[in-house]
This record gives sequence, C-alpha cells and structure tokens, in this order.
Amino acid sequence: MRAGHYMRGTPARRTPIIDTSLSRSDQFFSELETAFGNGSLVKLGLRAYDGTDVALRSIDIKPVIIKRQPQLSFTWHYKTRDVVKNHPWDEALLELKGLVGIEFNLAQMATTAADWSLDFQGKSPRLKQLPPTQTAPVSLAHDRAKVRPIPAGGSIWMRELGVTDKDGKVLPTAQDKFRQINRYVEILGPLLKAIPAGRLSKVVDMGAGKGYLTFAVADYLANTLQSGARTVGVELRPDLVDLCNGIAAKSGLGNLSFVQGSIDAFDGTGASVLIALHACDTATDDAIAKGIAAGAELIVVAPCCHKQIRREIETANAPTPLDYLLKHGIFVERQAEMVTDGIRALILEYFGYSTKVFEFISDVHTPKNVLIVGTRSGRGRYPAILTKVAEAKAMFGIRRHYLEDATGL
Repeated sequence: MRAGHYMRGTPARRTPIIDTSLSRSDQFFSELETAFGNGSLVKLGLRAYDGTDVALRSIDIKPVIIKRQPQLSFTWHYKTRDVVKNHPWDEALLELKGLVGIEFNLAQMATTAADWSLDFQGKSPRLKQLPPTQTAPVSLAHDRAKVRPIPAGGSIWMRELGVTDKDGKVLPTAQDKFRQINRYVEILGPLLKAIPAGRLSKVVDMGAGKGYLTFAVADYLANTLQSGARTVGVELRPDLVDLCNGIAAKSGLGNLSFVQGSIDAFDGTGASVLIALHACDTATDDAIAKGIAAGAELIVVAPCCHKQIRREIETANAPTPLDYLLKHGIFVERQAEMVTDGIRALILEYFGYSTKVFEFISDVHTPKNVLIVGTRSGRGRYPAILTKVAEAKAMFGIRRHYLEDATGL
C-alpha cells in the first residue's frame, strides 16, 4: 500500500487521507462538471489501476447524447473484453468519485480549453493543467449511423421485401430483420473473403424462404467483394421462388437465382459455400451432407428443431449416467439441442472441416440462434473422431444420428 492511504472496509477500495487531495480532487471534478455542462469535454481516461480485479485494466469515458439527453459513456477495459455502461451526470459523478484516487491512481481529462491530469502515484496528489490537445468540439452522437455491410439506402430488394420504405429508410417493424441481415453478413463476410477467388464460384442457400439472407449474400458478393460467384436459393414453395426471382430481376442481381425443390433432392455439385438457416430438424443434416458431398469450402448452418435426437433420448431403453437430468422435459430439450449439434460438429471434423459453434444473434430475436461453421481444412477421415461420436451416442442412449446416414457413415 502506498504511504498516505489506508484500507476501508472493502479491500477493493482505498481512501486518500491527505487533505490536499480533497481540494485537488474537488478542483478536478469542478473542471469536469464545467466541461460536461458547456460541451467542451473531449474525453476522460482512468489509468494506473490499483484495485483487486486482476482483469480490469483501464476505463475510457466520453460524452454522448442518448435519447436527447447528455450522458457519459464508460468503456471498462478488461483483459479479454470491453464493457460499456452509460450514465447520466449525477450517476457518472458518483461513479467517478468512487474510482479516482481510490482504485485508479491517474485521471487524465481532455477538454477543448485545457487538458488536466490528476496523479495519485507520488507521495501527494498532483494536479496539472496543460494546453489542450484538441480544440475542436467532439461529436456527441452515440447513435450515429453505423456503417453496415449491407446498407439500407438504395436497396431495391430490401424495399421489395418490406425491410425499407420507398425512401430507403428501415421500417420500424423491420428493424430486427435489418440487424439480423447485417449481423449475418458481418459473420459470413470474412469467411467468404478467406476463400481464394478461384475456389469461390457458387453459394447455395438451402431452404431460402423469402430470401432475406440469400439476397444479402448475393448483394455482398457482387457489390462489396466484386465477386462473380453465383448465389442459388433453394426453396420448396413455388410461390416464394417466383416472388424472389422477380425481385432479383428488379434488383439487377444477375448473380442470383432461386430454384424450386427440397434440400434432400437438390444436386449440390459445385457448391463452394453451402448455407442453411433454420432448416427444420434433419433438413439441417441433409444440407450439411450436401455440402460435404460437394467438397464445399465453407458450410454454415443455423439449426432449427432437434426432434430426431430428442426422440432417441426419450425412447432410450438402457439407463444412462444422465437419467437424473433426462427425466425432466426441459433438460431433455436442451440436451437434445447440444448433443445434436455437437455430433454434427464432430462429423464435420471427421470429413476434414474445422468447426466453430456459437450464438450469432441475441436470443431476444429467436431462440434458434446457434450457428455451426465448418471451414474445409484437410482431407478428413479421422477414425478417432468416430470413436467420440460413438461415446456420445452411448452416453445418451442414441442409436443413430441422422447425419451419419446422410453422409454414409
């Protein structure tokens, strides 16, 4: 502990006992309040952390406008993540007074009038005033327009699908859909870029539905990547196929087409990328199998329903070590989802794909928010992986996983 400080009741905080620190702190906070009030505050940084949270590194604070109210936005920098919290002035000031000189030994403030430094690292606190490093006022727009991979303005297909109005503004009822489209492309974009141009020729979207994401992929390929790759949407309902082909023609997306048919009957030969979002139950397995058979560079699926494995678990005759969980329906449902997708990832790995399983959107939008991504990385046929599959099936009383049959295992 530094000289001049003592520990309070909680070990996470220390309180200065030198009287001069109070006046210097008061002056610092007075300058902060003035700058916040007149709009001259640029930023504030808390450094030299000396608390008990081993992961916390620093905090950056900036003024923002949220719902027309000025606030301070705190970005807490931890070792592996950042956490953002926004506070109105009174809450922010209370938070800061519990941090400056207690957990953080250095506070650095920039305003358009002057820079200030409050340093507690010596024997006594030091307050310095310096010339401003920035004299231009800062933008307080917290909700400023975000750069999206698929912008709304000028998109004919978004207008035709009811995402935007005639002026290119996202409709209030389609905000979630617009975010989902762009979140999906944010994930898929780097994966598409990583495929050598000579091996990216055809993207197949199995179970395209109304085509929101199929259009987004085709748009991104043509207008962002400047790729000549074709995109094909496969959909069982002929009315949706006709609708989407008409919109593709209106949009000038010559690289996009929709065909009528089922996933299991579609010939996926030549597919460089295979995607399937919310194909129900074993239709997801059919899509994965088509991608494996085609030797696709990338397979991306968001599973929906897990009925096949749930039935297997529910009808298992032999007792398992997990019976205490599986006697509860809610746990059976959750276990079925994890086991189904876990075995899918293992089978992809057996066939030479590097896999990742993660949430790609908030479960506020849909509970079916898990994405399985398989990137082709080797020749495959790894026997040890099949042993893991067999062990997983035995643990849950599963006879066969549908994907085993679909891939000929």
